[in-house]
Order: sequence, then structure tokens, then C-alpha cells
Amino acid sequence: MSAAKHIHLIGICGTAMASLAGLLQLEGHRITGSDKAAYPPMSDLLRALGIKVMEPYAEANLEPAPGEFPDLVVIGNALSRGNPEVERVLDERIPFTSMAALLREEFLKGREPLVVAGTHGKTTTTSMLAWIFQLAAEEAPAFEPSFLIGGVAENFGTSFQLRPTRTFIVEGDEYDTAFFDKGPKFLHYFPDALILTHVEYDHADIYADLEAVKTAFKRLVNLVPRRGLIVAYDGSANVTECVERAFCRVQRYGFTEGAEWRIRNLRIAGAMAGFTAGLMRWEVWRAGAPWSELEMHLVGEHNALNATAAAALAFDRGVSKETIAAALKSFKSVKRRLEVRAEIGGVTVIEDFAHHPTAIRETLRALRAVYPQARLWAVLEPRSNTLRRKVLEADLVASLRLADRVVLAGVYQQQRIPDAERLHPEDVVEKLNELGTEAELLPDVDAIVRGIVPQVASGDVIAILSNGGFDGIYEKLPARLKERFLDAGPIAG
Repeated sequence: MSAAKHIHLIGICGTAMASLAGLLQLEGHRITGSDKAAYPPMSDLLRALGIKVMEPYAEANLEPAPGEFPDLVVIGNALSRGNPEVERVLDERIPFTSMAALLREEFLKGREPLVVAGTHGKTTTTSMLAWIFQLAAEEAPAFEPSFLIGGVAENFGTSFQLRPTRTFIVEGDEYDTAFFDKGPKFLHYFPDALILTHVEYDHADIYADLEAVKTAFKRLVNLVPRRGLIVAYDGSANVTECVERAFCRVQRYGFTEGAEWRIRNLRIAGAMAGFTAGLMRWEVWRAGAPWSELEMHLVGEHNALNATAAAALAFDRGVSKETIAAALKSFKSVKRRLEVRAEIGGVTVIEDFAHHPTAIRETLRALRAVYPQARLWAVLEPRSNTLRRKVLEADLVASLRLADRVVLAGVYQQQRIPDAERLHPEDVVEKLNELGTEAELLPDVDAIVRGIVPQVASGDVIAILSNGGFDGIYEKLPARLKERFLDAGPIAG
């Protein structure tokens, strides 16, 4: 778009939508947006940008003055027919598009897209890769990246950046693009290079089975040009199947002896008083020979894998291993990924973006490594479209068994899921108790806070697992802990 326009984003508080809003604002466009409900971190980001979020959805949001409509409307992928703003867009024939299509047209064309995709680890790996390139730019400005990340990268304090250089680092989401474009968003990005982390069954609302998920990733692989590169995890047969017909170079990373980028001697050192105090070190061997020793103030095998993938792609693009090591050592993580929200009375409250049983497993394993002596609580809201369904119930039970105590909330918007498909938390709780893991079902956040605060003790770690706002638990739980441990007042019922 050559001239400044009024662009309205419906569903602006989605992580990618809010980031796109910021990029468009940097280009000089006037941005408005609406959503059903705003919550951090994207509500904070939009507020800092001076972009007001209109709540809730309403036809009037599209017409600030009589007859004045936006020049273009971006419709988020959570929206469908029946939404009042979608209906007004169609009635008035206001030009509209999707987030992924507009990102491609406005920002990726003419640049070199480096895409990070996979069922798990996308946001963190994208953030690591962007930070590596940012540090590389201190010596060679051409490395400074533009980026769009599905979360707020703490090193940048934002989820987006726009620079006049060629490199654009983007998180590639396999979820569908919009109600009028049911293909995955990442098929719009046409990567010059690709990191593929994991491929598992997810997004049970749009993918019928694992084969459908693999087909989507195979199509992405098929878009990488012959001159490109795919850096792919080597510990997954699904990933292997997805990359086996690639027309470009493929470099595998992982723990196996055959990996081109092999992780060895992974260990954790340092004080464990807080999560960021834990220091993880590991050796990276390339093509069978020692390449570098890396360290990071994050722990967990999954983070070592993410960092090694980012290192491999950055090194292929000409970043020195010394810069890569320095960037990873100073990497600060991503908001809502193993983020310490409070430490009160010796109780540590940690937030993590939980969307899949495998992600929950890796989160709890990492916390076990950092807090080996703690009693570990897992407080889970089944909110993602996968966790709200029972298709992976057995995997969920196995993952939650890594905690000492488990509290489940009711399924988010359970009425939208047919009973035959829906996860029944009471069944999960029953199975956990049968297997020796103490678990209970509490219907809402207020009941959860009332139920667990009297039971926790100094040294406990509470992991709050949700991919949404969880009805304010991140504020309500610390407030009640403060009341108990610091104010020494009675705990109201």
C-alpha cells in the first residue's frame, strides 16, 4: 500500500494480529481494532502503541462516523460468519484480507523470510533467532532483522520489529488462516529457510488426524527453494517424513549420533532460588566434531533443542559462533513461557502457555530440573482447541503425573464442544488419583484460589498452565498469597 490508510483489525488481541497492527502502524497507517476481550501481554503492547481496543465486537466499531468505513479490514482466524463485524464487512463490501496474506504482501515480499514452524517451540525459537541476528547487527548492520513473533520477546520488549534490511524472521503457524481461507497461515510466507521443530497431532478442531497435520507441514517444506535450507529436529519420525522429499539442503539437530548438529553433555548449574538463576550448558557437535559450548539462563531439553536449531540457521546465514553463543547467554525468554509471576512467602508462581500435553510435559520436566526439592503444583485450564477435546486424554494424564499436586479447572467454553468429543476433567482427575497423583477438579478460578492457598507451603512451586487469560488467576492467586503470608490477615472464603 503506497498511501497511508485506515486499517481495522477484528480480533486484534491475537498475538500475530497485535504484532501486525504494530508493523502497519510503523508504516504510517491509522490502526483501529476490536476484540471480545483483551488480556496481557498483547493488551499491554497495544496500549503502549496507543491503539485502543474496542470491546466487544459490534457493527458500530467499523463506522466511527456515519458513512466512514475503514479502507481495509483484517479478519482474524478466530472469527467466523455470524460475528457482527464480519457481517457488516460483507454487507458493506469493505475490502478485507487475512493477517497472513497482508503480512506477505506488505512485509515479506522482497525480503528473505526465515520461518520457524512446528507443533512446539515456535515462539521461543523465533525469539532466539531474532536476538542472535540483533546482536550480529552490532558488527554488521545488514544482519538487523525485521520480525514477527507470536509472543512478547523479553530481550526486545515487543513481538515485532521493522527494519530496512532483507532478513525477516517470522513464526509460522499451522493453524488456518481465516474463515474464507482454511489453509495454514504459514503457506503464505514462502520461506527462504525453515526451522521445523516438532510435528505432532494438534489443533483437533481443524485437523482430522495426524496425517492431515503432516500434510500441512509437507506443503510448507515444498515451498522452500533449492537454494534454501531446512533445519529439522531429528528425534521425530513425523519430522523425518515431512522433510524426506525436500528439494533443498536439510540439516538435522538433536541428541542422536547421526544429527549434524548434535547436543551433548547437557547439564544445569547455578543457584536455584529463581527460575532465571538456573544456567544450562551443553556442547554442540557439528558433523561429528566439537563446534561450540553454549549456555543459557533457561533450562529443559526443549530449550536446548530450540537454541541449537536457531544457532544452526544463524550460522548458515553467516553469523559467527561467538556471536551466537553471546546471544544465547543473554537471552531472556518470552512472556508467558515459564515466566515467574510472583514469589510470596516462599511460594513461587509460574505462568506457562500450555496448549498441548507434550508442551505441559516439557514445562513440568524443566521445573523439576530447576526446583528438584519443591512440591510442584500444576494448575491447568483446558483451553486450547486440543486440550478441550479428549483425543489426547491419555497423554495429558501422563504429562500431569510429573506434578505432585494437580488442580484442573472446567473446560473453557465447554458448550462449544460436542459431549462425545469433549474432555471431561473429572475423568482426568479420577485417573490421576488412581495412579497416585493427588488431583482435584475445581470449577472456576475463585474456587481454585480458595482451595489451594491454605494448602501451599514455603518452597512450593505453582505452575499455572493456560493459553488464555484464565479469568485473572495470575493476579488473583498472588493477591491471596500476599494476604496469607505477608498481611497475616484471615483468608476470606
